[in-house]
Amino acid sequence: MIIDAHAHLVAPPEVYVYQAHLLASRGSPVQHMVRPVISDDLLETHLQEQLAIMRRVGTDVQLVSPRPFHMMHSLKPEKIVREWTMFTNDIIARQVKLHPEAIVGVAALPQSPGADLKACVEELERCVTELGFVGCLLNPDPTEGQGPTPPGLGDEYWYPLYEKLVELDVPALVHSASCCSPRESYTLHFINEESIAVLSLLESRVFEDFPTLKIIIPHGGGAIPYQMGRFRAWRYRDPQAEPFEVSVRRLYYDTCNYSKDSLELLLKVVGPDRVLFGTEKPGTGSVRDPYTGLDLDDLKPVIQSIEWLSDEDKANIFEHNARRVYHRLPV
Repeated sequence: MIIDAHAHLVAPPEVYVYQAHLLASRGSPVQHMVRPVISDDLLETHLQEQLAIMRRVGTDVQLVSPRPFHMMHSLKPEKIVREWTMFTNDIIARQVKLHPEAIVGVAALPQSPGADLKACVEELERCVTELGFVGCLLNPDPTEGQGPTPPGLGDEYWYPLYEKLVELDVPALVHSASCCSPRESYTLHFINEESIAVLSLLESRVFEDFPTLKIIIPHGGGAIPYQMGRFRAWRYRDPQAEPFEVSVRRLYYDTCNYSKDSLELLLKVVGPDRVLFGTEKPGTGSVRDPYTGLDLDDLKPVIQSIEWLSDEDKANIFEHNARRVYHRLPV
């Protein structure tokens, strides 16, 4: 079985018309927060497009979350962020009911700058216990590049969420939303925030305080696996410190990185047992590679072509690692 652990919502335009109403009105008057009627037939039409893509590239199951680029975490008032988050989570839950054999839900959280995590904990619990979701996204920077940012993921500010993740036995996928900074595109912001997240977590007590916490760093681990020498050198200055190459294996990573050379390096650095198959297809990488004739995010043949990976390694990447991390997977 091929489990794609990094996929995002494919939805009809009516979903995003509702987002436009929320943005334009900021939720006032309240009529602009009345959800549109979207039929199962309309959802099914768009799901068929997604399922056709999955069949074409050989994916059996996708773990689907709201598309981070659209999550508008920095917007005020907080009520529209919470409503939009819950609405998109509910749309995914309906897709899961239509195709439980192929779609599994992963929740977005209603994060807002300067807010505590109470609403996030509540939405995580709702999505897992009521909607059957198996994990969540975690945005390290809900200011979307405008600052001041919250503490790094190693800070106790995040502990209420970590406690709930452990209690429910679900993982978090670290994934930024959009970016308002003129210095960064949202794609670059993803990589920068993932790199900061790795170092913050691995230089903290988080995994001592939460030894069963499962955190996934997408897009091949940000920049960290490709700059290992710098961080190994820093750790080696302290003979008592855990080697950095050991620390990085406290986290999980995914293959949503559209370069064979980079994927090989990631697998060598962290090990095939810590990497989940992820493509985001359809997404940023859904563009034809002129050299191979395949879409850049058609990663199954890329991983299969890595000669030094054993059959067991490939089975772990394609299926078993996801099952180890996402204990609630129903398929």
